[in-house]
Amino acid sequence: MDWKLARTYRLYQKMMQYPALIEEMRRIFLTALGTRGTITIDGIETEAQELLQEAGMGASTDSLTSTRDILIDYHFANEFNDDEIDNHIHLARKHERFQNLQKVVNTEGVTPRGIRDALREFCDIPQGEMFIPPSDAEGVRVALIDQFVSGQLPFVSVAKEHITIRDIHEMLGRSIWSSRHRGRIGGKAAGMLLAYKILLPRLMPRDPELEQAVCIPESYYFDSGILEEFIHHNNLYWLHSLKYKDPDSLEHEYRKVGEVFGKAEYPTEVVAKFRAFLQEVGDSPLILRSSSLLEDSVGYAFSGKYESVFLANQGDLDTRLGRFVQGMKRVHMSTLAPAPILYRRDHNLLDFDEQMSVLVQKVVGQRIGNLFMPFAAGVAFSYNPYHWTARIRKEDGLVRLVDGLGTRAVERVSRDYPRMVPLSHPMLRPEVTPEQIQKYSQKLVDALNLESAQVESRSYREILEQIPQKDVHLAVSVLREGHLGAPPFPAYPMDLAQTCLTFDNFLSKTPFASLMRKILKRLEEAYRHPVDVEFAWDGGKLYLLQCRTLPVREEPHHVELPVEIPRDDVLFTNEKGVANSIIRDIEYIVYVDPKAYRLVASVEEKVSLGRVVGKINRILGGKRYALLGPGRWGSNDIHLGIRVTYADINHTLILGEIAFEEEGGTPEVSYGTHFFSDLVEAGIVPIAIYPDQPGTVFDEAFLLGSPNLLGSLLPDLTACVPIIHVIHVPSRTDGRLLQIYQNAQEQKGVGFFARSGAQEGAQS
Repeated sequence: MDWKLARTYRLYQKMMQYPALIEEMRRIFLTALGTRGTITIDGIETEAQELLQEAGMGASTDSLTSTRDILIDYHFANEFNDDEIDNHIHLARKHERFQNLQKVVNTEGVTPRGIRDALREFCDIPQGEMFIPPSDAEGVRVALIDQFVSGQLPFVSVAKEHITIRDIHEMLGRSIWSSRHRGRIGGKAAGMLLAYKILLPRLMPRDPELEQAVCIPESYYFDSGILEEFIHHNNLYWLHSLKYKDPDSLEHEYRKVGEVFGKAEYPTEVVAKFRAFLQEVGDSPLILRSSSLLEDSVGYAFSGKYESVFLANQGDLDTRLGRFVQGMKRVHMSTLAPAPILYRRDHNLLDFDEQMSVLVQKVVGQRIGNLFMPFAAGVAFSYNPYHWTARIRKEDGLVRLVDGLGTRAVERVSRDYPRMVPLSHPMLRPEVTPEQIQKYSQKLVDALNLESAQVESRSYREILEQIPQKDVHLAVSVLREGHLGAPPFPAYPMDLAQTCLTFDNFLSKTPFASLMRKILKRLEEAYRHPVDVEFAWDGGKLYLLQCRTLPVREEPHHVELPVEIPRDDVLFTNEKGVANSIIRDIEYIVYVDPKAYRLVASVEEKVSLGRVVGKINRILGGKRYALLGPGRWGSNDIHLGIRVTYADINHTLILGEIAFEEEGGTPEVSYGTHFFSDLVEAGIVPIAIYPDQPGTVFDEAFLLGSPNLLGSLLPDLTACVPIIHVIHVPSRTDGRLLQIYQNAQEQKGVGFFARSGAQEGAQS
């Protein structure tokens, strides 16, 4: 038997499965033969003529064509192996389906279902090793990204280079869509998907280290059309006008929205989709994450503005469904909360038709008794402005690392500190002595309680008693004989009462630091902008949870501090966490007296002081003012600092955090928290002041002794006059204004009074 003829026959059988494509297949075969150097079209023509001549047949057009076709099949069948043959046949099929997909996505008025059907037909063809040329595919990629992922042009310009047609199809397979309203998966989901495809591309060679270690949680996408269905079903169209309400009334209106959402219901069809989803995923713990259309877009992070809801997802299906519905309502309702509306107003985004999608993910981690949590989590930045020593390279990035859920890494929490990891020198830290390291370490761990269905904070020692010894070894350092050091081996005996969380072994004995440095560099190169990434680490895997462009405050390359300032003209000096900046001509100072604040016994009164600060902020909108106060602004612990939101501070130029030793609270390095992102985007410079530190100047007498304008600005709040001081600077300084200079290289800053323009030219 002539095996070459047999192979040719088998090829022809495969080709006949798609008779309409046979001509296209032979065109592809002939191109492949020429590329491989086997034979050219001229060679085929010559060989066909010779065969016809040998057979005594005339070289008519029909006979020449049929003979040429047979020769193409023959040479191709015997030059290429079976896999290569299948790849070329599939390429012909792809060309046909691609032309149809291209037509559909560019047809005006086409429905999302029509696009999904055409996309499915294309992706039903095995991927293989041969692809539509990128230059041809780019237009379809853009159309699909715009239809289903994001319409933000800066995002699309990056995504089209990394997210393929099949990636979109795969994402749609994990999506729950509205049947009546067009929707997208939103910014947070889009950022996570893009980051993953940048690091692990479908059609390009993959980095073996990244392929082994990097993944994303099991994720599902509930598109923004579901909220529109909810609004339509309950006749809640008036909600679209809520954003135009007066800022002072938004809080009251939002409480009414909560009552309305509580009574409203999702359509039966939507609830059925929720039920089917929960049946599919089982009882794994879930997190419902906001993913609005604007969220995580370039230049507008919306950090912490919308809700994310943890669900234990335990119990029978009806119980789980009820809690899932309530969680979806919370996330959807957060679109209408005052904080994001005021944020949009500040950034001229109010008229944009903001819509909310929900990214639902299985929580990363493992069960520890009745708790669920990952080994570690946090947020990482490709650019590090927090450099307390010249050894640190800004471009290598920074990580805020915590044990357990990452909530403690992105929020300002009570008397607790994440591990700040400069990726250029992961083992470097600003604290030196064992006492300092213990003081500035994480004390509490956030975990999801599967019984109470709440995120709870537990003592790290309680957690350490329940986790594997190998994880304890990676997480802690041990104090022995006045020395604090990481345990040398996993079975090292230790008294947990003599430990603190440092992650020294985790940073030095696992690939985490080098892996994160590589990830951040790849993402920054692709985005062409610094990025930040939320992540979890568990079971030796790094899970990407979120990626977005990083707000970076433009700062002078160098700031020259003024010299020979008269001592009486200095309001304060500061020497920790300093970033280059110059803020000139501040007219007003709002000072919340830390000592008076400490004496306020009532939690309700302390909370109300935050609202007073917000009112002053709105009154001084358009004025140049500095805001100074106790401890940690925006902390969730009301005793450590004023509880404020973005809307309460968005007009200030300076946010000063003051820590007297007697107060016990210490201004945290807030870089990387949602609160800090708000400051950067609003152009607010954070400053930490330690009045009792040797060499520090802090003119408390000026702040307490100057005329207080609070009573005239807010006559109904005169009871707050002993605590909150509003000072008109030039009225107290003979026309001079507050000037603030901060030098990062020297880690020194100064605030002093001088006439406008007196210190021009002190930057480069």
